[in-house]
Amino acid sequence: MERSIITMLVLILSSATYGQKKWTLEDCISYAIVNNITLQQVRLQKRSATETRKESKASLFPTLYASSNQSIGYRPWTSTGTMTVTNGTVATDVKKTYYNGSYSMNASWTLWNGGQNTNQLKKDKLNEHQAELDVQETANTIQEQIAIYYIQILYLTEAVEVQREALETARKNEERGKVMLEVGKISKADLAQLTAQRATDEYNIVQAEAQVAENKLQLRQLLEITDGREFDIAIPTTTDQQALESIPSVLSVYEAALAQRPEIQNAKLDIEQSDLQLKIAKAGYMPTVNMTAGLGTSTNSLASNTWGSQMKTNVDASAGVGIQIPIIDGRRTKTAINKAKIAREQAELDLLSEQKKLYSDIESCWLDATNNQQKFRSALLSVESEQAAYNLLSEQFQLGLKNIVELLTGKDKLLQAQQNRLQSKYTAILNQQLLRFYQGESIRI
Repeated sequence: MERSIITMLVLILSSATYGQKKWTLEDCISYAIVNNITLQQVRLQKRSATETRKESKASLFPTLYASSNQSIGYRPWTSTGTMTVTNGTVATDVKKTYYNGSYSMNASWTLWNGGQNTNQLKKDKLNEHQAELDVQETANTIQEQIAIYYIQILYLTEAVEVQREALETARKNEERGKVMLEVGKISKADLAQLTAQRATDEYNIVQAEAQVAENKLQLRQLLEITDGREFDIAIPTTTDQQALESIPSVLSVYEAALAQRPEIQNAKLDIEQSDLQLKIAKAGYMPTVNMTAGLGTSTNSLASNTWGSQMKTNVDASAGVGIQIPIIDGRRTKTAINKAKIAREQAELDLLSEQKKLYSDIESCWLDATNNQQKFRSALLSVESEQAAYNLLSEQFQLGLKNIVELLTGKDKLLQAQQNRLQSKYTAILNQQLLRFYQGESIRI
């Protein structure tokens, strides 16, 4: 009892600590790899492929079956039976009901069928390998989705802070406006615009926080966290230098991806599968040689011998070799061969399609990384320039040299420049990480 209470307390404390943790990107990926339902379903398919491969391997060996049949019979019109003499009296025992029993063991072994069994085993081994590649491909997709959500949350979280700074500035402008209204430097209409700007900035914060919460919900669902525990991510320190790191060339990324991406390897295995299927189809023209063996016995209640004696004397053993030669099969073999050839051509086209898609994805990612890196450099200068311009506008507004419209316009330009800087920064970081992921590296922030 005491041990159970201690165990329960440990579980409760562990659950509480687990719920309070801040999830890093690595934590999210590790958890999803184990718990994502889609990934678990693909793993089950891989296990099923393994069982199929084991069955194909077992088909190369003989099969052995034991069987028994027990039956009861009835002869209503039988008049003869067994006569016995007891104390000088002759008695006739007519048995209308009787029992039969049969017992047998049968074995069969396919000695040769044109290599169908061996090629099927090779094909099922490829199926098993492809199922494992499907697991890797699904895991890659999930990791990419997690990275997108995670970096989007980082961007939106920092964007909220920018919005808070904008709100703080709007509040200060409103307070200054009230003072300036008292001394007659601005009108009530101007103050109303400052108040409206402050209210708009408050709304923008609420909207930005809602976007953060929505992306956290999407990430939580991707991780299959459906209980009531709290969920929040760790906010790593990201530097401008991360967004400005060198970007690998499209060709180098593509060559590395061709060598290790599971979708490409899977498409290549489809071609090998088609070759094996063609061999299996051609085997339809070849003879099949089988070896059979059997051992059986039977009993009958009407026999004069005992059950044990019948089991011994009725033993029947047999062995034989059979051959089946196809002559006319209704064009099944020819059709199977032609379909296998068509499947191979389709597999070759599928490989080209996968390679083209991979190159397109990498090129698109490279363009996004390059363009956003350039945008980020420009945005850094833009923020610096707009900040200086807004500071000057603020001073001139307090001196009455600039009107409220000019001040608010300058503030909007500064806020837009800051948002552009954040968006280009995190988009560049995301696409750089995806390019490295295509090269076989882990996604890390």
